[in-house]
Amino acid sequence: MTLDGANALVTGSSRGIGRGIAEGLADAGAAVGVNYPPHEGSEDADEVVDGIERAGGSASAFEADVSDADAVESMIDAFESTVGSIDVLVNNAGLLTQSPLAEMPVEMWDETIAVDLRGVFLATRFALPGMLESGGGSIINVASQLGIIGGDELVHYSAAKGGVIAMTRALAREVSPTVRVNAVAPGPVRTALLDDISDEWREAKAAELPMGRLGTVDDVVPTVVFLASEESGYYTGQTLSPDGGDAMH
Repeated sequence: MTLDGANALVTGSSRGIGRGIAEGLADAGAAVGVNYPPHEGSEDADEVVDGIERAGGSASAFEADVSDADAVESMIDAFESTVGSIDVLVNNAGLLTQSPLAEMPVEMWDETIAVDLRGVFLATRFALPGMLESGGGSIINVASQLGIIGGDELVHYSAAKGGVIAMTRALAREVSPTVRVNAVAPGPVRTALLDDISDEWREAKAAELPMGRLGTVDDVVPTVVFLASEESGYYTGQTLSPDGGDAMH
């Protein structure tokens, strides 16, 4: 799978799955935009950029809170003016917290929807016109298997990711065949995103998975690279699930 000459923007790509995706797309030949949120600072993103460049690739860091419309629009404009038109957009930025719904602070719900669902809308909204004008592209939304099957004490997260999957299908119908839109719905992956989830939850989840373990970043990245490449040219509106057999949909 090659992405030589392609430009890819990956939201939330300074660490975790997003970092792996950015590095995987760069390895395949794409020039990559590494997005990071303002509260995180640029250190991790700069490290990702440096690593890609040392390996012979091309990358740039872009700051934006994906839930902030003005910030996202400015990021898209900056990418297009410095890197070029967006060929691949990976909406990866996400937030994961845990609470029973009956005890959930309203602010926790709002923040999760803002980052995990609104953020996908905003990046897509401002990148899509350029993709349509250029006559092609691939949008890949990182959802979750919990958007398919739901998760105990993760109603807010499951709702947001279910919305991402529904948005993927609807948008694919709207913009195909010019732009392909697909989703990746990983199972639980060992990254810092799971730090706020209890050890008991992680252990129980691993025990119930048919594959018997939590996933790794390397389990997810090849699926994203595939969906970004021309090898997946007949895929649109699909949700692929590197999830250890959790959803089996």
